[in-house]
Amino acid sequence: MPTASQFASAIDQGKESANNPVMQRIYLDYNASTPIDPAVVAVMRSLLEEGYGNPSSGHWASAPAKAALDEARSRVAALLGCTAAEIVFTSGGSEANNLALKGLFYQRGDRPSHVITSQIEHPATLAPCRFLERLGATVTHVPVDGSGLVDPDDIRKVISKETFLISVMHANNEVGTIQPIPDIAKIARAHGVLLHTDAAQSVGKIATRVDELGVDLLSVAGHKLYAPKGIGALYVRRGITVEPLIHGAGHEDGRRAGTESALLAAALGKACEIAQSWTDMPEVRQLRDHFWQRLRTVFGNQVVLNGHPEQRLPNTLNVSFIGRIGADILARMPAIAASTGSACHSGQIASSPVLKAMRVTPERGLGAVRFSLGRSTTQEEVEEVVNQLRRVLV
Repeated sequence: MPTASQFASAIDQGKESANNPVMQRIYLDYNASTPIDPAVVAVMRSLLEEGYGNPSSGHWASAPAKAALDEARSRVAALLGCTAAEIVFTSGGSEANNLALKGLFYQRGDRPSHVITSQIEHPATLAPCRFLERLGATVTHVPVDGSGLVDPDDIRKVISKETFLISVMHANNEVGTIQPIPDIAKIARAHGVLLHTDAAQSVGKIATRVDELGVDLLSVAGHKLYAPKGIGALYVRRGITVEPLIHGAGHEDGRRAGTESALLAAALGKACEIAQSWTDMPEVRQLRDHFWQRLRTVFGNQVVLNGHPEQRLPNTLNVSFIGRIGADILARMPAIAASTGSACHSGQIASSPVLKAMRVTPERGLGAVRFSLGRSTTQEEVEEVVNQLRRVLV
């Protein structure tokens, strides 16, 4: 296994190309964050000048901010197929997940509480679950198969009379595998259990209509959706009460105190409106598949796919270069923005926890690189990445 010093040496080797002003920079890390859409920027710019009033004040200065906030809520609701009253604006996906899990737990009072989640959730779900365990809750982490899929029967088997919540992400951020949320929803309803899904990665890429999914709560992260960082939303089905994490005045129908940012809410609303025309991203999917075929052509059996071959986000390509180190590969291509789930602990490079949960071998896991494409990714960029990979690896 490579040491941290070997990894640092690889970074040093890439410095010369990093300082080359003619090298083309290519962004393939859209699952980490997206640029702000120009139309979203335009909406924000208009509110910077006239949206300074407090949306709750009720006078002429608050009117533009209140109108923008209302329109934004309706636009988010339209994308999710719910009512505007069911949308709670948050500071992002992490807060939305925390509000869902903790808000429902606090509502239970002293009653025994059991939560079911999966082994490959984002830390924004896993960490709140650990916190709830410290407060006395019991948490069960169901496994996934080799493609990252949860088996709904595994959830059915562990439901108890104390289970009040199932939280399974809609699509995994690393490998892109899409979970069978509608099937899990049927199990949850049959047992009177609420279902939350972290849809930070799926909103704007595939359909996320809450009634089709059958979920009771759904989390949205703006910066995964061509909106700014610092804004997100939680869908809370009508009739469900969550205890607020932030107490104060009765903002967001009493579910989150604090004067709303009409500026950021409007940005998310516009991003959701634009996303309606991008659902399923067929052009991006086609380019993603072309990318994968090019890698197979160049590297043959030395490159393997991580994640489900079909039930996967249309923009996500997580591959392992056998016998190589993903972090090393990226360090040698500093103009390419992509990611790897490996991390350095105690001088050793460790494989991604997601890939470990999928029972991917250490050799394969260490060679993993995630390329996530966006709306503006071009075939020329993909070809350039393949060429750089050939230069580094062949």
